This record gives sequence, C-alpha cells and structure tokens, in this order.
Amino acid sequence: MLAVSEGRFADQPTSYYDLFRIENGKIAEHWDVMETIALESDWNHPNGKFNF
Repeated sequence: MLAVSEGRFADQPTSYYDLFRIENGKIAEHWDVMETIALESDWNHPNGKFNF
C-alpha cells in the first residue's frame, strides 16, 4: 500500500511517501520518504506536485 500526502516539516512545504508491505492483514514492513516541495516559481510546469 502506498500513501502520499503533503504537509510541512521544519516550516517547509513537504511531500510524504509511505510504502507498506502487508502480510496476513498486518504491516510487515514500512518505508518512508520526505521531499521538500519546490517553490512555485521553480516549477517546470503549472500543475504542482500533486495535480495531474
């Protein structure tokens, strides 16, 4: 299961990615990554990080 969200970390806009491996109905493993979201002026396109 993958959960993607956004929030703030150290007062910076941040994206969060949490990946879970489920075994027998329970979390068996968990990995996570946090990434600072670039300023809108630095975006390569107008869609933002989560708009498709």
